[in-house]
Amino acid sequence: MKKLLFLFFLALFATCSSDSTKEATFRDLNKNGRMDPYEDPGQPVEARVEDLLQQMTLKEKAGMLFIDGIGIREDGALSESPVSANNRPRPSATMLLKDKSMNHFNLWDVPSVEALAKWHNNIQKLAEESRLGIPVTIASDPRHYFSKSIFTIAAQGFSQWPEQLGFAAIGDTALMREFADIARQEYLAVGIREALHPSIDLATEPRWARVSGTFGEDAELSARMAKAYIQGFQGTQLNANSVACMTKHFPGGGPQKDGLDPHFEFHRGQLYPGGNFDYHLIPFQAAFEAQTAAIMPYYGVPVGLEYEEVGFSYNKAIITGLLREKYKYDGVICTDWGLVTDAPMGPNVIWPARAWGVEELSTEGRALRIIEAGVDQFGGESIPEVVVQLVEDGRLPEERLNVSVRRLLRMKFRLGLFDNPYTNLEAMGQIVGKKEFVEAGLAAQRRAMTLLKNDGDVLPLATNALKIYIENIKPETASLYGTLVETPEEADIAIIRLDAPWYPVETDNPFARGFHHGDLDFQGEAKEKILQLLNTVPTIVNIYLDRPAVIPEINAGAKAVLADFGASDAAVLDVIFGKAKPEGKLPFELPASMEAVRNQKPDVPYDSEGPLYEFGYGLSYQ
Repeated sequence: MKKLLFLFFLALFATCSSDSTKEATFRDLNKNGRMDPYEDPGQPVEARVEDLLQQMTLKEKAGMLFIDGIGIREDGALSESPVSANNRPRPSATMLLKDKSMNHFNLWDVPSVEALAKWHNNIQKLAEESRLGIPVTIASDPRHYFSKSIFTIAAQGFSQWPEQLGFAAIGDTALMREFADIARQEYLAVGIREALHPSIDLATEPRWARVSGTFGEDAELSARMAKAYIQGFQGTQLNANSVACMTKHFPGGGPQKDGLDPHFEFHRGQLYPGGNFDYHLIPFQAAFEAQTAAIMPYYGVPVGLEYEEVGFSYNKAIITGLLREKYKYDGVICTDWGLVTDAPMGPNVIWPARAWGVEELSTEGRALRIIEAGVDQFGGESIPEVVVQLVEDGRLPEERLNVSVRRLLRMKFRLGLFDNPYTNLEAMGQIVGKKEFVEAGLAAQRRAMTLLKNDGDVLPLATNALKIYIENIKPETASLYGTLVETPEEADIAIIRLDAPWYPVETDNPFARGFHHGDLDFQGEAKEKILQLLNTVPTIVNIYLDRPAVIPEINAGAKAVLADFGASDAAVLDVIFGKAKPEGKLPFELPASMEAVRNQKPDVPYDSEGPLYEFGYGLSYQ
């Protein structure tokens, strides 16, 4: 009996000691000396959310609803003053966290992955010291591509891959999932926990400036790739090893009139003359099946439909009626950037808020309308005081505010941010840019190359046996494949790299001038220069397609035409010289003329008359 009593008290002591240790080591985020339910990893997520919600002030709730872009210093240290981002001074995360209780930020250009990881840990430490210790969620646009598009960021330090169009050209969902899993690991290593991607709009209007960020114009292909992409980032369910995907742009931003993008006031509406509104929803249905953590509606204004002609985030029939009720979507919905306040873009240049269709509303009226539409979060804005005022004035019930705060807190808890928001700086150096990751990206660049013409099976070329004239290729790279000459007349063969043409819209807004709008054909002196070369020496043309290009004369004069969707010089030359094989199939058609483009319906896929190359076209080596 004595022995049994001894064992009982020993077990009791061990249990008490264990509980005592647990109490001593938990993260006391609200500094009250005890473990609250929201601080307890053993509690269900919903219990943690409700406990924290009850402790939050109105200001803290309002701060949750905003995510804005910020800059970081070269050394990763925090700053109490503005920091440059995208060549403009921006409020620092420190300022927004302390002054506005914000804890969602998105990053654009960063000095280095090392500085990013250090800064991330520093901002998480500052967040931990706040009243409730709510951790920060860091979001980012794509960082694994070639940054030829205005919507991606150079792969600085990360592995580098073809753009989404390249994955669509390959069509391999296993590769898509592998990429997303690798990108997930690299994001986690530096503290990025929310991907502002993928874009799963359908590129049915070939002039649209955002084609490069899509999977092309076919809904079924886009749906397959989107599902694999989201699963690679998130896993089967959101957890501490996930990066949450904010899939965009609901209900599809592709069918813009004349391809003019609704980022800007010169857009002309989103049109569906082919009656194809539902076709553009197919990829989003796949995203819902993959349980995408968040959705971003586009700026677009639906014209000629049953829906009110206002921007999608202002449109209750789209957000609540279609997204919430029809599709039963209960994840986070975040606006695209800058729907409420104007943005200064330089001396005497203002980029107006994208409040299309409701421009007459006040700042408060715009914010209220967006929330009433069913949206949870404001992208590119930092005005939580407006939401506070709406509640205090009785225009916005606090319970409606709580609905959105719950969704945003739920994501943070599921991502494990409340339990350990920090990244391991030592491990980061072994993950980001890991050799195997880099090699996988390089292999994918080569696989995505799409062979459109190979006259007389000129490709692959024989290495080191030719005199080569090059344009837009680094000589130090090209010299590894043959003897370089200075003029076309000296050459056995010419190899040139081209970018699909575009023509800036006349506007004072410098950001708008960088969008790849306009016609798809080479024109004037640029075209004549290319044709003169083709008539001088047999030429291999490689063209980067961020949008479909109209190239009938260039195609006719070239010995071979090879398309890429983001590839290094070495990747292109490896395919040209047979060290790798092109596997790509066009994710959109290449129209035969600009007249054919203008006669297309913007909502209908591959419908131009007599295309030069059809959707899905691609040759292979014998």
